[in-house]
Amino acid sequence: MLYWLTEYLNEFYSFFNVFNYLSFRAILGVLTAVTISMVFGAPMIRKLNYLQIGQSVRDDGPQSHLSKSGTPTMGGTLILLSVFVATLLWGDLDNRYVWIVLFVTASFGVIGFYDDYKKVVYRDPKGLSAKWKYFWQSAAGLTAVIYLYSQTELPAETQLFVPFFKDVAIELGVGYILLAYFVVVGSSNAVNLTDGLDGLAILPSVMIGGALGIIAYLTGNVQYAEYLNIPYLPEAGELVVFCAALCGAGMGFLWFNTYPAQVFMGDVGALSIGAALGVIAVIVRHEIVFFLMAGVFVMETVSVIVQVTSFKLTGKRVFRMAPLHHHFELKGWPEPRVIVRFWIITMVLVLFGLATLKLR
Repeated sequence: MLYWLTEYLNEFYSFFNVFNYLSFRAILGVLTAVTISMVFGAPMIRKLNYLQIGQSVRDDGPQSHLSKSGTPTMGGTLILLSVFVATLLWGDLDNRYVWIVLFVTASFGVIGFYDDYKKVVYRDPKGLSAKWKYFWQSAAGLTAVIYLYSQTELPAETQLFVPFFKDVAIELGVGYILLAYFVVVGSSNAVNLTDGLDGLAILPSVMIGGALGIIAYLTGNVQYAEYLNIPYLPEAGELVVFCAALCGAGMGFLWFNTYPAQVFMGDVGALSIGAALGVIAVIVRHEIVFFLMAGVFVMETVSVIVQVTSFKLTGKRVFRMAPLHHHFELKGWPEPRVIVRFWIITMVLVLFGLATLKLR
């Protein structure tokens, strides 16, 4: 909104031309989002405590987690508020990609909000049933990817680009819809599974979001895209504002979510952030690089699949407990050690993912 205003004012005052630079608006997005998170974080926690909107901890999980019972949850609403305000203020609202990412973030946020609401208000530890959660995730995800497919204008928008190779671009056709659907919904659930320790999910999300913002900026710039041999997508660069806002909101939230957490983000945050990262990866045509950078989320998800499959087929468990972070807890690792080591792994994977842009 303010971007539109600055465009108008630029006709009279040349100073406002600085707002035409994506990098400058991205910085403003970070600052706006982190400020909102920091300013409203403490009052929100007090309000959640007053309303007794606290996390219920399963008694079959690690015993060390029982002390977390009652910690305020649904803090992801603060992340979403910060991201939306910053993006709407500094993003170009004529950009179709901005709106589709906002749609995905909001729709998955609503699903997560209802799930959390059932858990904390109706004291239903299961929340929204897995069947209905997956149904609404699929409905929102398919709506977004079908729209993206229907609006494709360039061949690159439906091709799968393989890192390390300059000229390998697989034409997906309608297969694009299937791939994009699994990336969006899979990413949403992967982040949700990872969100089991204080700060474990949010900082990797920030790092991956920042990397996707860099990729979006590069794919939206014809010179950088040509130099790096990556697809040039004229409107994708604007997503750097959303990614910057997500980074700012996530860092602000981490201030309160770091060990020992004062607030949890709940499904309203985890589902929406995961879906947002997934749809951005789809738009900028870097699904494989995203898969590499999100290695921690992938490991957590695979650990659950392996554990469930093994137990059903053989009656034996591969891990002491799934997702994977609980396995290491039960091996005796203190919670902060698990968290920081997973952060370090994500940082390395993100840097590796960015390096693939040049290694082609």
